[in-house]
Amino acid sequence: MKRILLFLATNLAIMVVLSITLRILGVERILDEQGVGLDMTSLLIFAAVFGMGGSFLSLAMSKWTAKRFTGAQVIEQPRTPEERWLVETVQRQARAAGIGMPEVAIYDAPDVNAFATGMSRNKALVAVSTGLLRSMSRDEAEAVLGHEVSHVANGDMITLALIQGVVNTFVIFLSRVVGHFVDRVVFKNERGHGPAFWVTAIVAELVLGILASIIVMWFSRRREFRADAGGAQLAGRQKMIGALERLAQAHSAPLPDQLAAFGISGGIAHGLKRLFMTHPPLEERIAALRAQG
Repeated sequence: MKRILLFLATNLAIMVVLSITLRILGVERILDEQGVGLDMTSLLIFAAVFGMGGSFLSLAMSKWTAKRFTGAQVIEQPRTPEERWLVETVQRQARAAGIGMPEVAIYDAPDVNAFATGMSRNKALVAVSTGLLRSMSRDEAEAVLGHEVSHVANGDMITLALIQGVVNTFVIFLSRVVGHFVDRVVFKNERGHGPAFWVTAIVAELVLGILASIIVMWFSRRREFRADAGGAQLAGRQKMIGALERLAQAHSAPLPDQLAAFGISGGIAHGLKRLFMTHPPLEERIAALRAQG
């Protein structure tokens, strides 16, 4: 329940900020002054504010929300040899990758998983679960950390937010255009927008959103191969393969939806569902690493 309330509060805050932004930009409506035709400039601004703005606001808040969704505790001063090893390993890898030192955190969960997030390559967050620390050897955990540090070094979070923002903008824009067309041509509404516009726009946004998510998920899967290669470079190829093999044995539950694309491991799917996976199957990732040799 706490996670649901936090999710709703976060999205409500984003909606309020974006609505205020539209008012500042003077975008009150998407119809022209006569209330007949679409004002394409206003519609594009509206779509961009909610599409791009929503995506980047979510990214800007990602470290804060990640800590609260998972209960991750940042290691300020290492208190145990394990915490000291974690911080020193991330520090060494960050230096090798040419990025600023990320915050290092541990979150209490039985799942074998880890994630990285943050809006800047030099101010990121890398977190691992207690389940991962219990289940993996130091070599395997080092490879997982290298994978997450590589995500940060590759700028994957920023690029994913940009792609998500662009497709969101097009989805919002095109769904309103389709709704307007149906309202005017099919239902012969000559002024303003009737119920047909809103119903059609909502349906079109859902359909276009599903199609757009295929593009976003495709990119998300491609970046996992790059992060695996980066992890292999930072920690060693055999360590990275070993870590993925351990994940294949663990069958961990996925992270919350807001963090799913940022974790080391995703869910399992077959058929058309594979188009909507954030991560490629582990066996494909292992095969790709072995092929590098």
